[in-house]
Amino acid sequence: MTHKTDKSDAAMLSYYGEEQPQDIRLWQPEAPEVRELKSLMRRLSALEKDKQREHNRLESCEISDTSDRVRQSLHEMITVIEVEIEKLKQNIDEHIDRHPPLKKNRQLLESIKGIGEVMSRELTYLFAAKRFKTAKQVAAYMGLIPKLKESGKIKGYTALSKTGPSHLRAKLYMAAVTAKQHNPDIRRQYERLLAAGKAKMSALGAAMRKLVQVCFGVVKNQSEFQVQTA
Repeated sequence: MTHKTDKSDAAMLSYYGEEQPQDIRLWQPEAPEVRELKSLMRRLSALEKDKQREHNRLESCEISDTSDRVRQSLHEMITVIEVEIEKLKQNIDEHIDRHPPLKKNRQLLESIKGIGEVMSRELTYLFAAKRFKTAKQVAAYMGLIPKLKESGKIKGYTALSKTGPSHLRAKLYMAAVTAKQHNPDIRRQYERLLAAGKAKMSALGAAMRKLVQVCFGVVKNQSEFQVQTA
């Protein structure tokens, strides 16, 4: 087609539906409990960003001539935000506990060494809201897929794509740091990559992807994490 119009777009979509019916997924409204969880999690994320901004302002005060009153105001605001964050976390946890499918998924996630309260809360929400079909889709959404990069004279190195929500990736990073110490599967992979000459950050990026794969697997299969035999 050489002309892009509403009619031509409709024809193209119709043709695609006939040729690739397996790729068509009918829209389904979110369950009420998922909508509520999404609302609570978005508010939590907003408050966490507000807290970080206030901390950044406070750090700036340490290297500038700022009045004591401003410093006091920043400390007070951080305290207020922290209190509200803790209330919201409790609300979210109670909401998850009231809905058996959400509660079950969180329990499955927490069976994985390295996945604690923070990451299980985030992933319970993410898997309920996004309906991923594969672990690779989750990794791509979180910006964990390695991409070849070139910069000036430096060619052929890979780095994480870092697309998607940075706050979620930061929390997963901390989970991977814990997992490479306490999760045998993650630790074996991490040590194998280091022995092969990979940089620590590259090996840790692989640990993050592996952790996402394991998390997706336990939820998809509805079975607790089992350590793989070496």
